[in-house]
Amino acid sequence: MPTEAEVQAANDYMKETMGFTPRMFQTINTVATEPGRTFADFYASIFGDGAISKKMKELMFMSIGVAYCSPRCIIHVIPAINAGATGEEIFEAASIGMIAAGFVPNGTGIPYAFEYAVKCMDIAAKFNAGEEWEYLPPPQWNRGVF
Repeated sequence: MPTEAEVQAANDYMKETMGFTPRMFQTINTVATEPGRTFADFYASIFGDGAISKKMKELMFMSIGVAYCSPRCIIHVIPAINAGATGEEIFEAASIGMIAAGFVPNGTGIPYAFEYAVKCMDIAAKFNAGEEWEYLPPPQWNRGVF
């Protein structure tokens, strides 16, 4: 098992490399840190600036999260902000996702996606204000259980 310092180093590496540390890796890193570091490197290779900017890629992924009503995907609002996304850009990307939800086969549709679009705006406002924010209630289990 990794030490507390090793877990913190892995979490910090992910935050530096990706712009955030996914909750699942905050847990995985307590058991093994290498998968988190490897995933962060993979993520950076996909989401880094290229023909499409990192900011746009993060906004696109957040929009997909809205369209599919995925709380774990709307977290991409945070790295989008860190990459320079404005409130207006977040709103527009979330709105596109909301409309796209009407075209997701067997999806929940626009009325439910609207709630995810609003949640993106809520997360962004709280993050920008330095307040506590949450995209999904924490799991009801802990490391000692599994």
